[in-house]
Amino acid sequence: MPLADLKKSVTKSPVWKSVFRHDYKDTERNRYLQILSNIWLHLHPTKISRHAVEVRYTWGMGGISFFIFLVLTVTGVVLMFYYRPTDQYAYYDMKYLMNDVPFGAFIRNMHRWAAHAMVITVWLHMLRVFMTGSYKPPREFNWVIGVILLVLTLLLSFTGYLLPWDQLAIWAVTVGTNMARATPLLGHEGPLGPQIGMKPDNDVRFLLLGGTQVGPPALLRFYVLHCVFLPVAIGIFMIVHFWRIRKDGGISGPTGKV
Repeated sequence: MPLADLKKSVTKSPVWKSVFRHDYKDTERNRYLQILSNIWLHLHPTKISRHAVEVRYTWGMGGISFFIFLVLTVTGVVLMFYYRPTDQYAYYDMKYLMNDVPFGAFIRNMHRWAAHAMVITVWLHMLRVFMTGSYKPPREFNWVIGVILLVLTLLLSFTGYLLPWDQLAIWAVTVGTNMARATPLLGHEGPLGPQIGMKPDNDVRFLLLGGTQVGPPALLRFYVLHCVFLPVAIGIFMIVHFWRIRKDGGISGPTGKV
């Protein structure tokens, strides 16, 4: 069989087409197909506006926040191998991680500083969105999703604060959770709380701590919230957030243009 016929029979075979799904010539059609046929790149739109890649307009804070979330997820999983959420072991596991585990201090500090950085970048992202009017129709739904993600980010940072189980963590969380007493309707010191039967042993603070004081039940609850519930919730809302960006035509344009 001539070489040209052999090449044609190979490149036209179903096996070849299942692996190489498009040509590689630098054409607009092939550039679209490269995006659409890639398992990772298909999440990205095939065409974006010029302003969407201008750092001076977007600040890149949305993408940076997502990248930091991935860093927190990876380092958090590594830390879980060395941490037990009980009052007997939590503090000593943290000291063991810092002083004896190879690269333990590096991983923990990366996780801690990434947590601080994510709070800052999410705030800056919200500020950019607000200052450019991207909360206006048709993006008001995604603005609400962004506010929910901001609250979840703050809760993720707050619940992680208790896990070192040292004096600073215990008293900081004690002060923070005391504010829950004043929650309207749900706190025993909040508006209308006492009128509907809220007491120190049945209000929202009791539900959060598993008791009336910060103790072992609170440590376990904060650990589950920090490692399971809140990351899963943030992941779900991120998917909805990214999906709405695509449905709304990509990143909002300058001067309110969609």
